[in-house]
Amino acid sequence: MLTPTARGPLSVCVLESLRTGDTSRAADAPDAGSPEDAQITLWALYEQHYRGFEDVAGDLEWDPQLIAVRRRLEQDFERELRARTPRVPEPGNFAEDFFAFVADHDGPSLAAHIHRSASDDQVREFLRHKSIYHLKESDHTTWVIPRLSDTVKAAVMELQYDEYGGGNPHRLHAHLFAQGLAASGLSAEYGAYIDEVPVEVLEQNNVMSLFGLNRRLRAASLGFLAAFEATSSSPSRKIAGGLERLGFPAEMVEYYTEHVEADAVHEQLAVRTICGALLAEEPSLHEDVFFGAWTSLDQDDRYAQRMLGAWTS
Repeated sequence: MLTPTARGPLSVCVLESLRTGDTSRAADAPDAGSPEDAQITLWALYEQHYRGFEDVAGDLEWDPQLIAVRRRLEQDFERELRARTPRVPEPGNFAEDFFAFVADHDGPSLAAHIHRSASDDQVREFLRHKSIYHLKESDHTTWVIPRLSDTVKAAVMELQYDEYGGGNPHRLHAHLFAQGLAASGLSAEYGAYIDEVPVEVLEQNNVMSLFGLNRRLRAASLGFLAAFEATSSSPSRKIAGGLERLGFPAEMVEYYTEHVEADAVHEQLAVRTICGALLAEEPSLHEDVFFGAWTSLDQDDRYAQRMLGAWTS
């Protein structure tokens, strides 16, 4: 993957610094010209910690000038995310409170639109956008594992083992999505569609990296995971139905049918065992668990609103 196209003055400066290796310019990087400019810059800096770019030297991953830019963007982004978060439930019966918190959330349903009435072009656009995350599915959670106690770590590994195919590289969820893309006539190359995704996709991916790469936000990462799993099974069933309605290949449908059953199990593991065990050990992290959960729900809403607005206008 090559570095993405810049979307404003900040990303022009930072991406040029990455490509040339001259990071001195980053010390005086201009302010972001727009949310898109900030988010594509942050996404590119985070990608240094995943697979990197073919046109960027690997030794820039921890360059202090670039990390300083990343930290400024992270701080601004986290402040914005926390400002969006409503008051969370008081500590009580965590699992019951968490499932009620998720169930009470009533956002727009992109899955319902795909199930009933989305066109072939709309679904292909959706799949291209989703490829930015699904081709590295669950990797952000893996960053959290060393930051956890043995009890919580073992529970996360149980879930991750399934996400990574149970030891079979052909059953990795990311691999299944790549197969579906290829069978649908879309590119399965990692990051292939980064230049066309809207800011909501960049935000959603950056949230996962923000939570996963910062130890102090480990509870937010696990809360995000729990809400993600708790809201995945039913939408996956609807998306699979929409794909079948439009005649998409079996490989693409299988990716979503795989998640109908898997995520129904994962939601119990993520909420009761992972987050429940974490809070039993560290009750002070209660608010951050719900912060992560709300952010997961809110990011889905923002993307759904963007796409439904575009598709139905």
